[in-house]
Amino acid sequence: MDYVDGYLLAVPKENKEAYRELSEEVAAVLKEYGALSVVECWGDDIPEGEITSFPAAVKRGPGEQVVFSWVLWPSREARDEGLAKFMADPRMECVNKNMPFDGSRLVFGGFEMIVSA
Repeated sequence: MDYVDGYLLAVPKENKEAYRELSEEVAAVLKEYGALSVVECWGDDIPEGEITSFPAAVKRGPGEQVVFSWVLWPSREARDEGLAKFMADPRMECVNKNMPFDGSRLVFGGFEMIVSA
């Protein structure tokens, strides 16, 4: 069964292109290690909620936009193996050095897919 890593973050609007470029580099390496696809979505219609919301989850500040992303893997096992290789890959040191967003507000998790229509 497919497995999904999901991510939610806030990126300064002026860093949109830098984020897109970094995401393309990251996606290429993730796919090299077994990811089936990598999707990055720049927020377009993200309402503020009264109790919960995407902006609240990432503590979006002025001048920031919400980004919603996911990585599709063929299985949890493939994800665990591929992600470990990704994290050890020296090419990905740039991720920590050149993050165009505040990584401390990144929300992430792994999900077992139960419906895909």
